[in-house]
Order: sequence, then C-alpha cells, then structure tokens
Amino acid sequence: MSDTSDTSEQNDTLDVRAIPPAQRHPMIFQRFVALPVGESFVLVNDHDPKPLYYQLNFEYSGQLGWDYLEQGPKVWRVRISRTAESGSGSQKHIPLRAAMPTAE
Repeated sequence: MSDTSDTSEQNDTLDVRAIPPAQRHPMIFQRFVALPVGESFVLVNDHDPKPLYYQLNFEYSGQLGWDYLEQGPKVWRVRISRTAESGSGSQKHIPLRAAMPTAE
C-alpha cells in the first residue's frame, strides 16, 4: 500500500538548493504562473527567499499567497499559492534589463 500524501507532497515541492542561483527565479516564476487558482507548491531554499517574495508580489499583485513553513537557519520552506486569476489586470511585468540603467 502506498501513501499518496508523500507522493503528492513531493510533486508539490520545488527544492532549488541544487539549482544554480541564476536559474532559480525563472524556474520559480514558471512554476507559479502554471499554478491554477487555489493550488500551491512548497519552495525549499538555502536562504530566506524574501527578495523573491517582493518580486513575485510586485509582478502578480493580488494573486500571491506566501506562508513560511520553516525559517532557517539552514533550510527555508515556503508554501507559495495562487490566490486569483492572472487576467485580473494586476500583472505588472517589467523586464529586468529595461529597468536597469545603462552605462553610456
């Protein structure tokens, strides 16, 4: 007999500790965008992902649920959930490169 809750939790967990830092945010954003409203996943990280919270909350204002499950010192676990549709008009996607000043 198998325990489906273990399998479900594994499928709902995104552990980015072994992912190169430059690839983490794009991977997390992709996972968030794919979430149906009312669904969630658990992010596992090796540091407090507070900057990610600010970025997600800015780009998907009114659509983000963020609940710390574990807060270090070695592992952080956060349940990230989709609380509203993306078509609500609150998405404010600004490309990072466009927001950075250019050296001339």
